[in-house]
Amino acid sequence: MTKLAQSPAFVATLGLVFGLAAGLGWFWRVGDLLVTHALTTRVSAAKQQKAQGWDFWTIEIDNLASELKGEKERLRKQTEQLDLRAARLDAEQQELDKVRGELERMRKEISQRVIEIGTDEAKNLKTLATTYSNLSPRAAVAIIKELDDNTAVKILSLMKPDTVSPIFEEMSRTAAVDGTLARRVAVLSEKLRLMKSNKPATS
Repeated sequence: MTKLAQSPAFVATLGLVFGLAAGLGWFWRVGDLLVTHALTTRVSAAKQQKAQGWDFWTIEIDNLASELKGEKERLRKQTEQLDLRAARLDAEQQELDKVRGELERMRKEISQRVIEIGTDEAKNLKTLATTYSNLSPRAAVAIIKELDDNTAVKILSLMKPDTVSPIFEEMSRTAAVDGTLARRVAVLSEKLRLMKSNKPATS
């Protein structure tokens, strides 16, 4: 062992090994520092580049935000207009329903006032009209006084005007509880005016 330690070749080899080890250790340490520095520099540069890029896009984003804000405001106004239109249409619909109901009420009222001769009673009414036409006005008035307005109107409508005139004249002179029958003549005349014209023709 002593001889080997004193051997120049062994000493040279050992020195070479230690030199290599020291060199590798130094290189590893310096290389690690260099790699760390390079990574730090690259990350910093990337952050700076990213920050610059974000700053560059900030104007575009602001423009986009402004456009979105404007579009939102436009949609809000459009929604308000649609709501107002819907409310106006609802009010108009209610008014239309009210008018329709009023017209329906008036139609029913007119329908109640208008007298129409049914086909099943036309023959009998025509016979009565012919009979009353042959009576004197006073006798006809005495009978008509006992009839309801609708029946009287149906019969009178089937009589000729020159026959109805003396009957109405007699009625206007005939005494009644409230004076004369002139008021009833007016009522019968109005009903005759409103009566439908689909009555059968008089003979």
